[in-house]
Amino acid sequence: RFNNREPLNSSSSLSLFGTYSLTVMTPKKPQQWLQVVGHAGSFHVGDCGTLLKRFCKGEQQSYLSLMEDSLKPFVPAYHGVVQRDKQDYNVIDNLLIHFNSPAIMDCKMGSRTYLEEELFMSRERPQPRKDMYEKMVAVDPEAPTEQERAQQAVLKSRYMQWRETLSSTTTLGFRIEGFKKANEECRTNFKRTKSREQVTEALNSFVESNKHIVWGYVRRLKQLREVLETSDFFRTHEVVGSSLLFVHDWTGRTGVWMIDFAKTGALPPQVTMDHRTPWVEGNREDGYLWGLDNLIDIFANMLPLT
Repeated sequence: RFNNREPLNSSSSLSLFGTYSLTVMTPKKPQQWLQVVGHAGSFHVGDCGTLLKRFCKGEQQSYLSLMEDSLKPFVPAYHGVVQRDKQDYNVIDNLLIHFNSPAIMDCKMGSRTYLEEELFMSRERPQPRKDMYEKMVAVDPEAPTEQERAQQAVLKSRYMQWRETLSSTTTLGFRIEGFKKANEECRTNFKRTKSREQVTEALNSFVESNKHIVWGYVRRLKQLREVLETSDFFRTHEVVGSSLLFVHDWTGRTGVWMIDFAKTGALPPQVTMDHRTPWVEGNREDGYLWGLDNLIDIFANMLPLT
């Protein structure tokens, strides 16, 4: 049973992707799916065209608000909470259900993917992390300082800020997390994709130079930007660590949805932000619209001049 939410409507089910993963439903085998990036076990296939995502209270609150906001058409529909094997899950539409062998891509939006509170907490309780040191060295063996090498560990605050400088998160306000093409080709090696030229090359590979697909994405992204700029939810929330899910198939159908709201939270009443101003600690700016502007511009520049 679903907890005091609207009944499921399979005809309205369009899509999904998720906070911690890029997933694909396998055609004709609805109980199978492929996780391309993220933490295993965060998702399960639900009934009636839904996916079950491991419960997060903050994400639930965001979805409940979004169902009453002008952004509702740009997020997966929310259907409440269900329990499976003693674990609660948020129930959301499977956004891939009406696509035929879809290609999918996850773009993490914004100029940072960590909350200011995370930085504060990691500084208040500094604990050198061996696991984060190992992740750092795996990407760039020269990145650790002499002290970090001696400790074989790094502070979480240091790791979080260092990680953002590697990708287009800091240069363009978004980064590609991964994509899967219709031919099953998967790519998740974008940790150091930073320049506009590198991002353009990756996006062109994803759409396979199909101008019709690009047009579809540009239209949808411009519609999303227009709604974001007037949305009550967006005006009053800090949107960090959220992604855009891109989906298209061989028929030319395209779709883009906002997903992943675990780190999205309401702003204090006295705080205002425009989602484009550069972030400095304390201003809460997330860079979401700055990233969206750049994403639209890159896709638009892939189209022939008219």
